[in-house]
Amino acid sequence: MTRPQASEQLSVAQLATRDWTPEDLQQWWAALRSADGAGPAPALQQLPAHLLPPADPAAWQSVRLPDVKPREPAAGPLETPHLQMRWYRLRYAPPGGRWPTSVALYMPRLVTMAAAVLVKTPAGWQPVFDNQAGAREQWVRPLWVAIPAALTGAQDQQALEIIVAAPVLDHGFHAVSTAWLGAREDLEPRYRQRWWLQVGVAQATGMTLAVLGLFAFALWLRRRKDTPWLLFSLVAAGWLVRNLHYHLDLPQTRLGLEWFWWATQASMSWVMLLCFMFALRFAATAHARFERALALFVAVSSVMTMPLWLRWVDVLLLQQGMNAVVALLGVAYVGCVALREGRRELSITAVALAVGLALGLHDLLMLAGWVGAEHIYLMPFATLVVVGSFLYALQRRYVGAFGEVQRLNEEMAERLAQQERQRLMQDMHDGLGSALLSAMVAVEQGSMDQHKVVEVLRECVDDLRLVIDSLEPVGHDLVALLATMRYRLGKRLQAGGLVLDWDVQDLPPLAWLEPPDALHVLRLMQEALTNVLKHANAQRARIVTRHYGSYVEIRVEDDGDGFDMESAQRGRGLKSQQKRANRLGGHLKVDSSPGHGTRTSLRLPVTRAASPAKAQGHR
Repeated sequence: MTRPQASEQLSVAQLATRDWTPEDLQQWWAALRSADGAGPAPALQQLPAHLLPPADPAAWQSVRLPDVKPREPAAGPLETPHLQMRWYRLRYAPPGGRWPTSVALYMPRLVTMAAAVLVKTPAGWQPVFDNQAGAREQWVRPLWVAIPAALTGAQDQQALEIIVAAPVLDHGFHAVSTAWLGAREDLEPRYRQRWWLQVGVAQATGMTLAVLGLFAFALWLRRRKDTPWLLFSLVAAGWLVRNLHYHLDLPQTRLGLEWFWWATQASMSWVMLLCFMFALRFAATAHARFERALALFVAVSSVMTMPLWLRWVDVLLLQQGMNAVVALLGVAYVGCVALREGRRELSITAVALAVGLALGLHDLLMLAGWVGAEHIYLMPFATLVVVGSFLYALQRRYVGAFGEVQRLNEEMAERLAQQERQRLMQDMHDGLGSALLSAMVAVEQGSMDQHKVVEVLRECVDDLRLVIDSLEPVGHDLVALLATMRYRLGKRLQAGGLVLDWDVQDLPPLAWLEPPDALHVLRLMQEALTNVLKHANAQRARIVTRHYGSYVEIRVEDDGDGFDMESAQRGRGLKSQQKRANRLGGHLKVDSSPGHGTRTSLRLPVTRAASPAKAQGHR
């Protein structure tokens, strides 16, 4: 069974007005501050009659709520403000005469000077709410007053009489919405929902945008050429300044307050300028002239609206008018560019900016008092729409860049595979193919016996295995590569009567060791062992590995006849081996002398900036 509503919306009130001086207003506020809320304030009862709600019934007249006075341009500078106290009298009687446990007053919007709420008691008017501390935020915060239970239903009251005391500038703008009176449990959800829509969304949006702005700025620091990330972070910073009134207590001095509101209002033009610059970064061409012209207009308007001059105009309306001009120019220009180019990111951003413009114009009309007093400000929601389009554009750019990188990587992989195939074909043509062709010609001419043919074929098989082994993944492990070579050449060395000593220690992984490099290493080691087997007349050979900090060393040593180094330096074999070592970024050294064996040493760097072979390929 649904519980009956114990609250009602009041769209009609009784209104009485009094012209006050600034001294009257100060006296009124001082009397409110002296109240402790425990009973009728003595200072309030001691006020002159014209500072209290009128007792004469003829002073009251009906007024429909919302009660709004639109903004009007001032006719000239005001030396002394003209004040007016507006008393709004409301009555509440509970349904069926049963008083709720707690009665509350809720008003969606109240744009006046510091308001107060009074409840009539047999002893006089008792203040239950004084908004002097939060008056500067009153324009955006709904009014919520919980009335003490001691004042509801006291002395068998038939109705609760409440007054909302709202001082205003006689020439200025004010807005008093409808009022809700009734059970607290009925009205509190309405108040919380209104507070969330009017304040909470703006605060959450501002903080979320600040975090996204910091993230975007960090990305821009890593990629300085991606200016959209910088512009996004600047938009976030500007929007945080624009919404400072949602996060900070406002300055207490008049001068500080004027400068505070100037900064928050003027920053809106800068935020919009940055938004348009961000959007145009997704256009096909630059639009520097438009951006410079609009930036100049924003700078001039910001200076014009400083709280140093123009005291005779409503600066707030002037600032908002300047903001509207910037918005109209920017949205129109970005929209035209989007229609002309048809780019998806730019088009979606242009639509979002147009939506933001429409919502911003609504807020401007609301600020001027020309639309419903109970509407909410929509710019926080416009921000969500615009930022959503920005994030979409950045996501599209990121995905596009990622796809481009992936495409380039695939093309590079294909080119490298093609280069690798060409390298293998050239290597096999120069090595295996050349040896087979020479052997075939020699056999045809009868100049090569069967034993020599077998030896050539064995070398060709070893060479083919070497090429195949170089293609196997070795995980940048040089020791594993050498172990594979030892296994492949073991039988051949044994058949040649050569004992191989294995003095191999662990080596660090060589990050640059790829298949082309592995083949160079294998060929150098194979050639060194083949020379030992063919020419050294050695009994033993020894493979040694050592790690010396920045480089590793592989040595092939034998106990053979040795040779004269001067004649070797003039030969083509050693020069060819040294070229292979240079391609690896290393160094090959051969030491030998007649009767003392030979030592071939290959030194390779542990790390190197770029593969010499790849560098040559790029050239």
